[in-house]
Amino acid sequence: MFGFLNVYKPKGKTSHDIVSILRRVTGVKQIGHTGTLDPFAEGVLPVCIGKATRLIEYLKDDKAYVGTVHLGSSTTTYDVEGETVKTSDKEVISDEIEKALEDFRGEIEQLPPVYSAIKVGGKKLYEYARKGEEVKVEPRRVNIYENKILKYEPETKQLELYISCSKGTYIRSIANDLGEKLGTYGHLIKLVRVKAGDFEVKNSVGLEDLDTKEKVEKHLIYPLEYLDYPRYELNEKEKSLVLNGMPINTNIENGLLLLTYENKLVSVAEACGTTLKCRKVFG
Repeated sequence: MFGFLNVYKPKGKTSHDIVSILRRVTGVKQIGHTGTLDPFAEGVLPVCIGKATRLIEYLKDDKAYVGTVHLGSSTTTYDVEGETVKTSDKEVISDEIEKALEDFRGEIEQLPPVYSAIKVGGKKLYEYARKGEEVKVEPRRVNIYENKILKYEPETKQLELYISCSKGTYIRSIANDLGEKLGTYGHLIKLVRVKAGDFEVKNSVGLEDLDTKEKVEKHLIYPLEYLDYPRYELNEKEKSLVLNGMPINTNIENGLLLLTYENKLVSVAEACGTTLKCRKVFG
């Protein structure tokens, strides 16, 4: 098997669970995903099967989410699975939220939640947090391309947001920080990833439709459909050189490109001057 799957990760499953299930169903060990989702979150999880795992670094890594924030209380994990830390009875109106969201657009610095898998000193942050140990966490620069209110219900204090952002953005942190910006508190109670690179939730496949090897093969996406790089169609002689690890001479603009033969991916290569050097060969 060689290709991508646009899997819908259900709430309660981890990204690792999905990979384990697909390994068992297909019998293929070489399977990986392109971006972890918290267990309580759901939505798009791009999965790479077989040699397609070697293409993960070439896939777009921007993300988009629909998240529901409960205003008026914060938790230890910044989401619904944590223990309540602080509460507030302050009433917030939509105009205040719109104004506050302006500070969460463009390039911003963000502190990851203390309950996260980021490593400090060789240990994951949540390992320190579970032991009650404090550790200094450096802020990370992330990019918020778009955020907007989809729905706000003052009576229930529930705010639904659409957020398009760069890889590594913590929506939980936005929920927490937005609450503080509004002079109250906030935590995430629902999160759906609706886009991961070019993989969209509307085209995703549920696990119930991937319970046999044949079904997985049916939904497998050939990598060329999702790799956004220039292509160069090899002739027979050039293909032979590439498969034997040899460079080929061309007059192509410098940069990455995909080498194909009869519209099948042969290699990811880099053009430098008049030479094409192969980074990865697939045969």
